[in-house]
Amino acid sequence: MTWFLPALLMAIMAWNFSLANADEALPRMQHRLRMDEGLQLDKYSAPAKTVDEAIQQQKALRSGIQLDSQKIFKDTEAAKPRNATDNLPRTIAEVRAAALKNNLSLQVVQADPKIAQARVSEERAKFDNVIYANLKYGEYDLPERSGDSVRLSSEDAALNKKIVKQTLLNQRTKSLDGEIGVEVPLRTGGTIQLSSPFENKDKSRPFASDEYRSGLRFSISQPLLRDAGTAVNETSINIAALDQTAVQARTRLQSIRVIAMIDKAYWALNQAWTELEIRHQQYEYASQNLAMVQRRVKEGLSAAIELNRAEFGVTDRIEQLIVANTNLKLAQRQLKFLLNDATMPMDADVGIAPATSPEMLHYSFDREKLLGQATANRLELLETELKLTEDALRIDYLQNQTLPLFTVDYSYGALSRSASSMSSAFGNALDGDFNDWYVGFKFEMPMTNEARKARLSRAIEQRLQRLSTKQLQEMTIEREINDSLDVVEQHWQRIVAARQQVGIAGMNYDAELKQFKEGLRTMTEVLEMLTRLGDAQIREIRAITDYQVALIDLSFATGTLLGYSNVNFAETPLSP
Repeated sequence: MTWFLPALLMAIMAWNFSLANADEALPRMQHRLRMDEGLQLDKYSAPAKTVDEAIQQQKALRSGIQLDSQKIFKDTEAAKPRNATDNLPRTIAEVRAAALKNNLSLQVVQADPKIAQARVSEERAKFDNVIYANLKYGEYDLPERSGDSVRLSSEDAALNKKIVKQTLLNQRTKSLDGEIGVEVPLRTGGTIQLSSPFENKDKSRPFASDEYRSGLRFSISQPLLRDAGTAVNETSINIAALDQTAVQARTRLQSIRVIAMIDKAYWALNQAWTELEIRHQQYEYASQNLAMVQRRVKEGLSAAIELNRAEFGVTDRIEQLIVANTNLKLAQRQLKFLLNDATMPMDADVGIAPATSPEMLHYSFDREKLLGQATANRLELLETELKLTEDALRIDYLQNQTLPLFTVDYSYGALSRSASSMSSAFGNALDGDFNDWYVGFKFEMPMTNEARKARLSRAIEQRLQRLSTKQLQEMTIEREINDSLDVVEQHWQRIVAARQQVGIAGMNYDAELKQFKEGLRTMTEVLEMLTRLGDAQIREIRAITDYQVALIDLSFATGTLLGYSNVNFAETPLSP
């Protein structure tokens, strides 16, 4: 028995040391937790320096400290169950639908496809036919003025070779000039114009006259080298269409990313709820143990020190309850932020209770098949492919732009005779009595052409750079697929191991509790096994959450969302 007294003394010193540390921490928690309204925390004395002093302080304070679990629950809201009336049960499908409807980041990117479509329509409109018309009316009252000296050439011998001075008489004229026509841009790069000019000259002095003239004119201009061909002139349309597809891919990728974020937030909230329930269960077990110890101490079946140990177990779990409740609030707020639902403000008491349970299925994956699906479905690769196609189109266009400009122009016009009315002038324009036509050529080439060659060289280098980016993306995707598969398997094994630990810890806790009732174990050993049980349960729910997140990451790596399209794999259910 010589060893018993030193051991007992060491135990009392350790117990009082823990009480002293707890007493020192209490003033700092005054604004967070009051275990009894009648207890004045600011009147605590300094921590004890000796064992006897610590024991005396503890005896003096013990009568004033009473645990009020209901008040603690009221302050922290930790006692509110998941199925309370102020919690809204939501399935993961409902949460996804709400996110796709209200998420702000999606609302921002949803305008991008419309902008891209407008750009395609804008590019296609450059081949629209243009109907044009112009009309000009003027009145001219000119004074008499001297002109140049001229030599006459005449069949009349008296006038032939006479030198005279030209004098313009004062005259008053009303003029109406106009033209209507249509201009047709060709996809080959040329332009066709068909127009009808007309004019009316009404002179009142010194010789009155009123005459009308009109005509028909056809012209075509076609480049033969630079800007020639449908492929060159439709490049901007094709690039805009490819960019539209890329924008749609980015929008879809953003939708998948939001759904993945929502799924992760949903399972994080489910984990927070479960951890709170586990911590509450731990508190209930500790409280039951405290009530049992109180009866046993009163009946003389257990030592009084067991009561202190049981009380410490209760207070320790109260702290865990507070932390779990705060984590639940944070998870609630994160999901509300992503949902952006006006009916659930982030500062409101209305919470979200996950109604969908995680499917505990062990999936068997074909790595090669998944890699092939990722290569076909990853929207980043699709966007890169579209950009590579754009680069090829742009290179072809810039190669054409390095050619000289060589254009052929042709024009033909049929003119009318002077007539007394506009209808007569338009009628005799088709007689073909008067006409004109011409053929012209235009050539243009820079001396060095360095600017166009430099643009072509830059486009080629950009394409080579994008090809390297594509190879890097393919390697990254292959790594992500393999990493995700290994992580999925790892978390599944964690679930299996944690579930076994929960079963073993539960049986050991029951055994320790029975041996305590028989006087073979202390309450410290019982609480230690209770803590191990809670920790095993926490590890299990965290492993389950990590498994769900790993499945989300794996589906995201393949360019899809698991469960979003009712995709099924070969599966093996986890035995309960």
